[in-house]
Amino acid sequence: MSLQRILAKTFASLPGNLIVKLAGGEPVTINGRTLEPQLQMIAWNGRTAPPMSSLPAEAVQAGVKAQLALLADVTGEGAGSSRETIPGPDGNAIPARLYRPASQDPRHPLIVYFHMGGGVIGDLDTCHAWCAMLAQGAQAPVLSVDYRLAPQHVFPAGLNDCLAAYKWGLANAHRFGAPAGKAAVGGDSMGGNFSAIISQQMKREGGPMPALQLLIYPAIDISKHYPSKTAFAQTFSLSQDTMDWFMKQYLPEGTDHRDLRVSPGQEADLSGLPPAVVITAGHDPLSDEGDEYAARLKAAGVPVVHKRYDSLAHAFTAFTFISPGARAACREISEMVHDIFAKAARVSA
Repeated sequence: MSLQRILAKTFASLPGNLIVKLAGGEPVTINGRTLEPQLQMIAWNGRTAPPMSSLPAEAVQAGVKAQLALLADVTGEGAGSSRETIPGPDGNAIPARLYRPASQDPRHPLIVYFHMGGGVIGDLDTCHAWCAMLAQGAQAPVLSVDYRLAPQHVFPAGLNDCLAAYKWGLANAHRFGAPAGKAAVGGDSMGGNFSAIISQQMKREGGPMPALQLLIYPAIDISKHYPSKTAFAQTFSLSQDTMDWFMKQYLPEGTDHRDLRVSPGQEADLSGLPPAVVITAGHDPLSDEGDEYAARLKAAGVPVVHKRYDSLAHAFTAFTFISPGARAACREISEMVHDIFAKAARVSA
């Protein structure tokens, strides 16, 4: 373990009130939601860092990769991993990483997972710890997808990669000990956006539908303003400035923000979509749109499990080494997925 990780873990292990004193002196409370002390510490330590929007995209991509390496667990949670390569839609090869739990239930479907990052940052390492936890907790294989990023590859390249990966997962699920021809989709932030879009697109195409859509603090509608985008516009770890910068890199000039391949929240008819687990973070400009989408899915008759973790921030799945709240939430989310898979298996038996 590096000295930086040792120091970070040591500070994160201090009593919460002491961490708050060292990280600004007062708890960070917005709209009645108080940020976990360990996350406040991360935010405080990074307060002097230049905004992403002031840096070249390549520098941001490398810098975020190094930063996240300090914050996420690396134990693997007992799940084994291996490399896979998926044929891409434009003749490209899509790198992927497959996670197999120590105890896999052969009735549980493959989960095709898309990492966070606004379509601009992130890779297989960004969600490594979380995908291992998800595989173990859900007792299901997880296929993590390293889709193409902007600005090197603008919309819809990354989305098309994810759609191709989902369809490849359907065709290859049996190779990984999962039911043939069946797969779930999941992702956090932009990965949640992709998962919602793929679920809607498969409905429009007539299937095959995902067994589940796991949407973790998803970006649902960039065309619409929500109160949380104002209240949490300057918060850790996602700000309005960063969101604007992401979209400037990701979307070609002139792209309609209401396009359903960008803002799935613009879809009027949500009936008939796959069961959903929708998770939001309290300290997140995206919290309102995720909460609203969960409510709309439920109103349309879609089975929904929805929870907001008020003390956690956007991107918490990447903070499992430092944040006890993030670690506990990730385990709970994986159990939610497990319970839905187990219930579906009992019903179909």
